[in-house]
Amino acid sequence: MSDGPASGGFTRTYRAAIGASGFVVERWGRLRVSGLESLPAAGPVLLAANHDSYWDTVSIGAAALPVRQVRALAKVQLWDTPGLGWVLNGMGQIPIERGAGDADALDSAVRELRDGACIGIFPEGTRSRGGELRPRSGIGRLAARVPEAEIVCCSVVGTTDFVRFPKRPEAAIRFFRPAEGGLKPGEEPAEFSARLIREIRAGAPFARIGRRRK
Repeated sequence: MSDGPASGGFTRTYRAAIGASGFVVERWGRLRVSGLESLPAAGPVLLAANHDSYWDTVSIGAAALPVRQVRALAKVQLWDTPGLGWVLNGMGQIPIERGAGDADALDSAVRELRDGACIGIFPEGTRSRGGELRPRSGIGRLAARVPEAEIVCCSVVGTTDFVRFPKRPEAAIRFFRPAEGGLKPGEEPAEFSARLIREIRAGAPFARIGRRRK
């Protein structure tokens, strides 16, 4: 359960955690944000993004901070780290057993969406490590169960360069609506996820951690 709300519907833990880590992303990472007007300030939202670096979640949170709190579906193993589980719970993150069709996690996400939350999902399931992955069907299943949720895409580039110290990265995040809209009648969840990833990856080529993007 997350802690009480701060201003604007954000939990205090979320503001503190994203504010502290976001400072690194914005100053050291020279974060550039565009398309923020595509992210609704209220109501249920499914936010889909590419995933190449551990810094992606923090970067997206920092980019969206002027508008929304993003409640991410995060791998359950993160809760095994002493102290981190308390922070994740306070941030409203939802633990999921990746690759196992975690029904409980999806049910939790559905409840949050129906309460008007913004749920962030990496349709690729895990970090790409520079190569193409088979998109997971989770975001399509959520879109089918909560058809009123707005669909927003997010392309993330430059986060793989955060480990290339002392060279400073140049991170960039772009929010946009999918060209073909939300889940179509008869469209399979996996097809929907693949469609979103194709649009996202058009602006965020695969990149390996610590290596220069080509």
